[in-house]
Amino acid sequence: MMMERMTASSQWLSLGRNAPWKDAAQASLFCFPYSGASAAFYTSWSLPIPIAIYPVELPGHGRRMSEGLHNRIEPLVKDIARGLAPYLDRPFAFFGHSMGAVVSFELARFLRQAHSVSPVHLFVSGHGAPHLPHNEAPIHSLPDAEFIEKLREMNGTDPTVLGCAELCEIILPILRADFAICETYEYIPSEPLDCPITVFSGLQDRYVTRADLEAWSMHTRSRFRVSLYPGDHFYVNGSRAGLLEAIARDLYPRVIHPGKAAG
Repeated sequence: MMMERMTASSQWLSLGRNAPWKDAAQASLFCFPYSGASAAFYTSWSLPIPIAIYPVELPGHGRRMSEGLHNRIEPLVKDIARGLAPYLDRPFAFFGHSMGAVVSFELARFLRQAHSVSPVHLFVSGHGAPHLPHNEAPIHSLPDAEFIEKLREMNGTDPTVLGCAELCEIILPILRADFAICETYEYIPSEPLDCPITVFSGLQDRYVTRADLEAWSMHTRSRFRVSLYPGDHFYVNGSRAGLLEAIARDLYPRVIHPGKAAG
């Protein structure tokens, strides 16, 4: 049974606060982290509707730090697809922030092509549309000192970590691999997805413009919406409550009461 497999240990999945839904959940929301982050980023998330949140732990991150890292998106997506395959026999949605946005998008496309299954909704955050060119110069192969300085500018890594040689020895290879995934990514044109896409971002995010976000609209045949919240690229930390309310509002008519229009 699906619920029995969900409660079993999995190298790919962590249980968030929605663990109480494990016996009554009508759908799953798989959450993909940003560069350098682990599944722990999402473990405090919860929804007010019976949808279980499952943070995805990528190889080489968090609990799986002893495993090899991916540095290209294609093998990573295929690896994730194999890992999540047993858990996709009920309605599911994806949420991905920054790097996780592209990973979840490509995973949705791969699952459609290889397994004829699709998410009921794709939520992407803090990233421009995948077909747009890269605006920033690549940093994943910079010398350590320059790489660390770039990380400081981005304000996404704890300064305490960046100031500790021992911690840098652990985190820098993870960040380099994740940045390589993003910086070597090349979009290959394909048919738009059939599921709705909701795009989230911070109003003060200097890495994406409103036009970059609106450009996601070409990747769906269904409903499309952009929602902005106060904050920079990591607006998610300060606007979590509103973000989760928006996700619940979009998923409610899709999996709890199909056919009803979203409020």
